[in-house]
Amino acid sequence: MSESPQPYRVLARKYRPQSFAELIGQDAMVTTLGNAIKRDRLAHAFLLTGVRGVGKTSTARLIAKALNCIGADGQSGPTIAPCGVCEPCIAIAEGRHIDVVEMDAASHTGVDDVREIIEAVRYAAVSARYKVYIIDEVHMLSKNAFNALLKTLEEPPPHVKFLFATTEVNKVPVTVLSRCQRFDLRRITADMLATHFAKIVRAEGVEAEPEALALVARAAEGSARDGLSILDQAIAHADMEGSHGVTAQQVREMLGLSDRGAVRRLFGHMVGGDAVATLKALRDQHDLGVEPVAILRALLETVHGVTLAKVGGSDDPALSAEEREALQDWSSRLSYAALHRLWQLLLKGHDEVVRASLPIEAAEMALLRVIHAAQLPDPGELIKKLSNGEAVATPVQQGAASGQPSPPPPSQTLPADMPALVALLETGGRHRLAQILHDDIGLIRLEPPVLDIRLLRPQSSEVVRDLAVELKALTGAAWEVNCLDGPAAPSLKQQDEAREDRARAAIMATPIVKAAFETFPGSEMDWERTELRSAQA
Repeated sequence: MSESPQPYRVLARKYRPQSFAELIGQDAMVTTLGNAIKRDRLAHAFLLTGVRGVGKTSTARLIAKALNCIGADGQSGPTIAPCGVCEPCIAIAEGRHIDVVEMDAASHTGVDDVREIIEAVRYAAVSARYKVYIIDEVHMLSKNAFNALLKTLEEPPPHVKFLFATTEVNKVPVTVLSRCQRFDLRRITADMLATHFAKIVRAEGVEAEPEALALVARAAEGSARDGLSILDQAIAHADMEGSHGVTAQQVREMLGLSDRGAVRRLFGHMVGGDAVATLKALRDQHDLGVEPVAILRALLETVHGVTLAKVGGSDDPALSAEEREALQDWSSRLSYAALHRLWQLLLKGHDEVVRASLPIEAAEMALLRVIHAAQLPDPGELIKKLSNGEAVATPVQQGAASGQPSPPPPSQTLPADMPALVALLETGGRHRLAQILHDDIGLIRLEPPVLDIRLLRPQSSEVVRDLAVELKALTGAAWEVNCLDGPAAPSLKQQDEAREDRARAAIMATPIVKAAFETFPGSEMDWERTELRSAQA
């Protein structure tokens, strides 16, 4: 009678690490644990945290094996390299060891579940060196359950070890964290995952393009389990296609990634300002079934890749030689300012497409906005244009709005208006009086040598007398300065501020500045660096 075939096991389970040597990407943690075991400085509780699929539960089981391994000869003690052949190692690997208890806190959240553990820890291990409790997703325990566990967690019997795993360590009470030795498992790099996947496909007897494995590794986002699940699907996809191997094109189709060649063409049309070609390339991708948000994401990745190429970043293993050449070419032609602007515009467009009820239309509008912005000067160039007066469409009319009555024809020897009076005082070294006359005095009448003024702010009683004395000293004429309460023109300072406001309004109303603010929402004009020529006319 023939034996029934073994049921298929997914790659994520089949290639679960059985030793610390097989655990990828967590070298620092393995070193710490190894040193602790060698020096017999083992904590009574460990907390393992990290994103999904980086090996938290697998590490907990490996620690349980390391603590309870007796070696092939049955005489060995705790070791960072468990033999895998002794009874404790085999039983723990198969999940049937009576002294290694795994509990899923997501489905056992209450205080009663924890109370069972508290009651059981009083009893010695049946056959193992240590009784080990592995609690997965420990952050799901209720507040009462955590509180019930605290005393036992702080002072457990010497034969008990607690191993906690969680993806959300911020939800674990500080009182629990302080009683555990914490290990943060890092995301696994794409290069390391791609190398790991290459070993697995060889073991499975499957051919796979390096680029395909790099795409799978990138899609895994640092999670070995996610990557193996995607690889499982990619192998099945290749089989259904009647192929003998996994190709990059098949992986892109499976993951819904847009064709990189098409993305490069679209990016080239966009940065070249060709609106018609850009919209056609976008629609072609959409007609092939690529989601608009995926296209925007691919364009963002392209901008990121060009920027990295410009700063000399490391090459992405998922990129072909053709892609690297294209990125280098764009990096030589696009400035940092243009790349940062592209990133911001595409990021804004991506967010709009995610929320839009008409995604493809939103994507078209976003790319058209990018093309329109490409024809505008960058903010630095815009500031230069404003400083040179090039961006001001219409001159600001001045003088009439000041409210100042028309001065009489200037005298040959005496200043005929307020600016001339201020200039006379400044030239003569009377800076304090010049400042007061400019900032705080409104003109009622000026018929040299008669000056009628109104104080717009309280001043010393000596100001009027000092003005008369100093003007006589500077002009040789006997000035009559009167401080009255009648209607007066604004001070010269107020007039200057009014002209600047009108100049700013005129600049903000010009088409180029309006377009700049529509293109860069939330931007502000740097008025300190913008010369308001019209205000100084």
